[in-house]
Amino acid sequence: MTFGQGLLVTGAAATAGLVNAVAGGGTLLTFPSLLLAGLSPVSANATSTVALWPGQLSSVWAYRRHIADERKHALVLGLPAVLGGVIGATLLLALREKAFEAVVPWLILFACALLALQNPIKRAVGHHAAGNHPVVLWIIQLLISIYGGYFGAGIGILMLAAMGILLPSSLQHANALKVLFALLSNGSGFVLFLLSGKVDVRIAALMAVASLVGGFVGALVAQKLPPAGMRGFAILVGLVAAGKFLFR
Repeated sequence: MTFGQGLLVTGAAATAGLVNAVAGGGTLLTFPSLLLAGLSPVSANATSTVALWPGQLSSVWAYRRHIADERKHALVLGLPAVLGGVIGATLLLALREKAFEAVVPWLILFACALLALQNPIKRAVGHHAAGNHPVVLWIIQLLISIYGGYFGAGIGILMLAAMGILLPSSLQHANALKVLFALLSNGSGFVLFLLSGKVDVRIAALMAVASLVGGFVGALVAQKLPPAGMRGFAILVGLVAAGKFLFR
């Protein structure tokens, strides 16, 4: 890896840590940068997951009070987050990426639409209905986490959209849960990818330090954003990310 490539992946990791804390979609920064640094798609994906995990850890710490307020949801939905991460990471190591990559931009655009229409959908669904169907929340979190373990791009946007609609919580609390579940889901991939030998440990360590700082700063920034600002930022990140995949 050249000095220029090192700067590229380090800058991408720092920015991705911040973006993940605020809205999600940081993988869309680190994954392409690792491809430019010469890694194969699978190795780039695995290295990105490992590199960004410390940033998610620092974001969880910054959001610890909000997570404590949502202790019940954190405990109930934490299990499918871990289980889905294991399934998704296993699929990545066992299957080809091309078919799934084709679906990624459409999933992200769907998540953006959910965020944009969050309030009307929430009024239509109703908090009472969501509270009476915890299994629905469990299944949705499992599916998102499987996707996150497999590829991860836009997982935060998907979770933020789903929880913003189905949970009777503020957007800040939904964002705190999103950060926690991303940590749990990617933690599964973190272990499996390291054991698989697909991770470029040297590059991952360099990026991890940058993502650690970016994740903490991003969580502090996110807590000061009004709901409309956070939602708008998440939608903007999602549209840019989807566009990169559709027109690359």
